[in-house]
Amino acid sequence: MNMNIVTLEAIVVRYNYSPEERKALVELVSYIKSIGSMMQRCDTLVADSLWETIHAEVQDFVQNTLATMLRTTFRKKKDLSRILSDMRTLSADWMANTGRPESDFQPLQHGGEENKGNFFYPRPVAPTAAQVHCLQFLIYEVVSGGNLRKPGGLFGNNGSEIPVNDLKQLETFFYKLSFFLHILDYTETVANLVDLGFLWFREFYLESSRVIQFPIECSLPWMLVDHVLESQNAGLLESVLIPFDVYNDSAQQALVVLKQRFLYDEIEAEVDHCFDTFVLKLCETIFTYYKSWAASKLLDPSFLFSLDYGEKFCVQPMRFTSLLKMTRVKLLGRTINLRGLIAERMNKVFRENIEFLFDRFESQDLCAIVELEKLLNILQLAHELLSRDLSIDAFSLMLNEMQENISLVSYSSRLASQIWTEMQNDFLPNFTLCNTTQRFVRSAKVPPMPVQKPSVPFAKENFYCGAQDLNAAHQSFARLHSGFFGLPHMFSTVRLLGSRSLPWLIRALLDHISNKITILEPMIMGLQDILPKSIGLLTFDGGVIGCLRLVKEHLNWGSKSELKTEVLRGIKEIGSILYWMGLLDIVLREVDTMHFMQTAPWLGLIPGADGQIVQCQEGGDGPLVTLFKSATAATVSNHGFLNPTSFYSMTKQAEAADLLYKANMNTGSVLEYALAFTSAALDRYCSKWSVAPKTGFIDITTSKDFYRIFSGLQIEYLEESVHVLPSNHEVLGDSVAWGGCTIIYLLGQQLHFELFDFSYQVLNVAEVEAASITQTHKNASFSQGWEALLEAMKKARRLNNHVFSMLKARCPLEDKQACAIKQSGAPLHRIKFENTVSAFETLPQKGS
Repeated sequence: MNMNIVTLEAIVVRYNYSPEERKALVELVSYIKSIGSMMQRCDTLVADSLWETIHAEVQDFVQNTLATMLRTTFRKKKDLSRILSDMRTLSADWMANTGRPESDFQPLQHGGEENKGNFFYPRPVAPTAAQVHCLQFLIYEVVSGGNLRKPGGLFGNNGSEIPVNDLKQLETFFYKLSFFLHILDYTETVANLVDLGFLWFREFYLESSRVIQFPIECSLPWMLVDHVLESQNAGLLESVLIPFDVYNDSAQQALVVLKQRFLYDEIEAEVDHCFDTFVLKLCETIFTYYKSWAASKLLDPSFLFSLDYGEKFCVQPMRFTSLLKMTRVKLLGRTINLRGLIAERMNKVFRENIEFLFDRFESQDLCAIVELEKLLNILQLAHELLSRDLSIDAFSLMLNEMQENISLVSYSSRLASQIWTEMQNDFLPNFTLCNTTQRFVRSAKVPPMPVQKPSVPFAKENFYCGAQDLNAAHQSFARLHSGFFGLPHMFSTVRLLGSRSLPWLIRALLDHISNKITILEPMIMGLQDILPKSIGLLTFDGGVIGCLRLVKEHLNWGSKSELKTEVLRGIKEIGSILYWMGLLDIVLREVDTMHFMQTAPWLGLIPGADGQIVQCQEGGDGPLVTLFKSATAATVSNHGFLNPTSFYSMTKQAEAADLLYKANMNTGSVLEYALAFTSAALDRYCSKWSVAPKTGFIDITTSKDFYRIFSGLQIEYLEESVHVLPSNHEVLGDSVAWGGCTIIYLLGQQLHFELFDFSYQVLNVAEVEAASITQTHKNASFSQGWEALLEAMKKARRLNNHVFSMLKARCPLEDKQACAIKQSGAPLHRIKFENTVSAFETLPQKGS
């Protein structure tokens, strides 16, 4: 029964107050405590004024009021006159005033001068408590005459011989004396007035029935604190700590007044739990506010301008500054550094948020890199805004810690490793390239081995963008980049990895190319073994149908379907990496250009007449070095300056910075480096994939070179893409052309491929056949049966030409004698002559 009553009353305490009542109660407690604190702080300032006022009130009564009573009312009442005289003797202050003897208090004669009150100087000398009590006792004796049961009360007029006016004066002064007792003990009186410990003892009374304590959610002080945090009311936020004074007051009462240690232990346990919960909720509220503020600032202004309800994405200002400055919070006799606790908690929350973002990225594909950068930018801006009012760890330090990239010799971060793992397991096998849009998209065909990824972790809204509306707005932008991988994703990759981890990723991709070439070598050899020893040019007699039938007879790869698929996938991955390097090269050139525009004015670099970058001062120092040298010279010339060492050091540092930045001006091309690396990797298999003819002239019937293998793979790939669903092009995309054409070009077989490619020959036959047949006698079955295949061949030829053009521009081979062809048609193959020395090709290979 007792348990049910306590539980019911606890529920009443929790749910019986409306939000308006809780707000009013918080404001009332805040007013009481604030005014009480101010009054206690000004104790020494108001003490003299209070004592002077009390002194004046007492002296006015005993020197003037009592003098009048002695001359009029009590002049014939000797016993009462003696008591009044004792009151004057006890409390009158005759120093420094014009007091008169008692004889002057005799009644005036007719025609005598009217009595005037005594003049006394105010002094900050308050009566003692004993004097006050004696005065009250004497007044009681005068009024009651010793009768404790006087009808009508102490100052009742029933049967009293004292006039009403004098009785009212005595009554007024009697109650003033009671009030003076509180004023004299100013500090204790204020403390008693602002003591709100009864609010907790009311709850403790509910718990005195020997039952388990109800949760802190039913505790009135905590209810008020929680209401302030949940209401998001900026006006109440600065009063969030005021309800904890209820616990301070109740603890003081338990120890000092009630002297009950177990009661104090009960309060202490509840306060510890409440304050820990308060710090957690406060930090969460602060973090959510700054996260929402940052997300709101990073929204596209044009997006907000185009919305009619854009105001909902604005964040109302909250005043956390005063809370973030509190270093001395008094709680149960202890001093707590609230600022330090918040900073400690914020460091942990920011790290947890970064960890969550990385976990979320690891549960998605590579296309989520844009969303990751956006969320990290929001988190970084929130950190910057919070750092204005709170000293917390640097964001770069926390980011490096979460990426496990603290060591000076660590170049592989967690993010770089995840990107590389994602490219190996999902991106390279399952994404296809669209050369027209410069984007990689996921293949429509389900991969044979689905990639196992962890589930998307759950987190609160403040780990994303803070508020639900802001989350929806930013996720709508993130969805725009979730279905493809292109230049926006490459920009995000470069910015997130930085100059420290990006080279590691590039090297890993290049090693992957080398490994793929090594894996492809036995497969290509297997396809070479099945080819006939001699393959001649396709004849024009059989037309397109005859040419295709002849190609099928030459390419007897029917039993090698799996081998062909693996070779195409390997070539596709090589092409995807090279195109990925091309996108990276575009992004890095833009970044380098922006970096150059920022540093060129300090280095004194200007564009010359021919477009080259030249030094503005021939043989001179840059503007930065000149500035520091001038400052050093001016400082040293001043004889009053005693320590010019620091200026000399800054000058040397400026010279070092000048040399360092100038050395980084002429940066290389990542794509050219990747092509040179691939060329060096192909040199090991050049003798197998590019056999030199014994006659010294181009052998038309040669069938063992790589371009023959790729030509056969290409025509079968194109034919299957037209007649088989799902289309092979949807599975492999344009990366096959990039990979195959790059290998052909680096092996010096471009001209051979363009002359003897099967699909090119079929297109030539188709052009002749179309010209020989008139439009009226054109074979309808031919138009319907082979038009799609011929169109696919034309697209493939255009793509191949585009790839070869790019390769010629970025990696020219004409100056290398090993790839030159004489006008007579005799080739000079790479296997026969050494290549021109290249800085790229002489770089050490992995494991060499």
